[in-house]
Amino acid sequence: MMILVTGGSKCGKSRYAESLFRNRTEQKIYLAAMQPFGEEAHTAIRRHRIMRAEKGFLTVEQYTDIGRADFPDGSAVLLECMGNLLANEMFRGDKIIDCADKIISDIQQLYQRTSLLVIVTNQVGSDGITYGDGTAAYISALGRINQKIALAADKVIECIYGIPVTVKG
Repeated sequence: MMILVTGGSKCGKSRYAESLFRNRTEQKIYLAAMQPFGEEAHTAIRRHRIMRAEKGFLTVEQYTDIGRADFPDGSAVLLECMGNLLANEMFRGDKIIDCADKIISDIQQLYQRTSLLVIVTNQVGSDGITYGDGTAAYISALGRINQKIALAADKVIECIYGIPVTVKG
């Protein structure tokens, strides 16, 4: 089963996504895509690893190429989050890389290896603001990725003010 959890910033997406694993008996993997920059990020990651371990998750850090993440086949996997993964893939080096299709392919590879795949993503681009080329390309790519995942997913949940609302399934 694949579930996409979406919503705006600080709307309860992660808390809801983690709750979907509460009664899982197979290995629970927290596939973390946030690449740490600076001591504050490293401190937050250490804190999050402890919190996840208390919930039975094994944290696997995979900033790019998630289709190659190392975990036991048949695990229940929480990918957190698509926005970070896209930024890591897209902004490597000096140029912007169109990587939406690659990420979709990686998601398909990941899904084939899991008993449950929950993907947390962000809703961006609905503010009506015109952005520079890099940000506009990022918003467009995330929109395309979210659409393709939503079509493939068994369930799509939007978190609004901490309330999960079923959009699909």
